[in-house]
Amino acid sequence: MLELAIGIILGCCALGAGAAMIAGIGPGIGEGNAVAAACEAIGRQPESKGDVTSTMLMGCAVAETTGLYALVIAILLIFVAPNLLVDILLKAVGK
Repeated sequence: MLELAIGIILGCCALGAGAAMIAGIGPGIGEGNAVAAACEAIGRQPESKGDVTSTMLMGCAVAETTGLYALVIAILLIFVAPNLLVDILLKAVGK
């Protein structure tokens, strides 16, 4: 019974890490759209290249933080959470 509970904990941590990494799709799509819009804007008004490029880079940096947060959460779920949760389970059972 205890092995089953530990297996469920490990499986749920792995599923949670995979679900967290789905958040990496959003920044990729958002940054692609931002670059495409910046290229269109520069094509229409080449003299605004500096302003458009700096604004685009700032927006891409902010969008990338979502993917980095998801990566940190996934790493925590893979390497830290299973040990903590198994220790809590073993203390609750008395082993």
